[in-house]
Amino acid sequence: MRAERLPAARQDEPPVDVPPPEWPAGFARSAADREALACLLAIPSLTPRRLLRLAQTERRASACLGAVATGRLGPPAGRAEASLRSGKELLQRAEALGARFVSVSDDEYPTALLDLADPPAGLFVIGCPLPDLEPRVAIVGARNCTATGQEVAKSLAMSVGMAGVAVVSGGARGIDKAAHEGALVAPGRTIAVLGSGIDITYPPTHGDLFAEVAAHGAVVTEYPPGVRAKPFRFPARNRIIAGLCRAVVVVEGAEGSGSMITADHALDVGRDVLAVPGPVTSDLSYAPHRLIREGATLIRGADDLLEDLGLAPFAAHPDRNGAGAGPVSLTPEEARVVAALRGPTPVDRVAVDSRLDAPRVLGVLIGLELRGAVRQAGGRWERRPGWS
Repeated sequence: MRAERLPAARQDEPPVDVPPPEWPAGFARSAADREALACLLAIPSLTPRRLLRLAQTERRASACLGAVATGRLGPPAGRAEASLRSGKELLQRAEALGARFVSVSDDEYPTALLDLADPPAGLFVIGCPLPDLEPRVAIVGARNCTATGQEVAKSLAMSVGMAGVAVVSGGARGIDKAAHEGALVAPGRTIAVLGSGIDITYPPTHGDLFAEVAAHGAVVTEYPPGVRAKPFRFPARNRIIAGLCRAVVVVEGAEGSGSMITADHALDVGRDVLAVPGPVTSDLSYAPHRLIREGATLIRGADDLLEDLGLAPFAAHPDRNGAGAGPVSLTPEEARVVAALRGPTPVDRVAVDSRLDAPRVLGVLIGLELRGAVRQAGGRWERRPGWS
């Protein structure tokens, strides 16, 4: 699906013939403006869209903060909220965490985000410089996903990671987590975009995952330290995921899923949308199937995704030892798994036939895929031609 929107336009969008507003040059270049912007980003009632409109008249972040703090402009609640935090203290807290503040006036700010109708005025980042994490592809889907969905997301992320593409997702449970883990296994690069402050680990169990992401990619959020995860912040987070990437892949999602919001944002800014089909009887197939019906590109697995991204299929990549793709000696365990692949086969069937538990089978299959021995399509695994 390319540069086409999902049907209903948002009611607060300007007419299509009116150019969208842009952040003024030098909006947050000075130290005072950076501190003011950190404070502005912590005001709950001041949405990015409202702040962008305010910037059209005030031109500097410090002037915007003054207008909000005096009640002259901005949301009514903003006056009280503006006095609750010190921008200087917020930046100091971020620095103490090892985070840096990247404003829209900084060279590190991703210009791709400016395609959004409401690009964030700044980002808090822990990890690698964002320009080093390109090109980027998002892999998103359901939190309460299936084991097959996790397997597909991890496989896709590993494949694009090995091809040099940074995987972007939202750091949530389920598909997001699998996408980050797949990229890290590759080993590759990944970006987690949070719906909370840079100091808030949400979900709380993902502390180790976010540390790994920051070490091999970046953890990113538009929210300053202390901002708690709230339901309304995740749809806003999704627009950043879409804006950062050249394409968005949806693996699973029920009706009303956040992955549909991400896809909608991707279409708004002309990004490609791809989807992995699932069983027609599954509620989690709603999002990918709806997207496919409306024109999204159907992908069956990693080979399809790499082809659509214009990258070489994984089998054409050398393995980690520098050898080309092709038969290599298998361990006894790997031989049992390969022997169980009598055509496209789901993991649970391979587990039964190989007499290994399913998690171990998945690990073996992923290792074999990295060596070009097997491939995954539509939740099933099969041998590549030339492997016996």
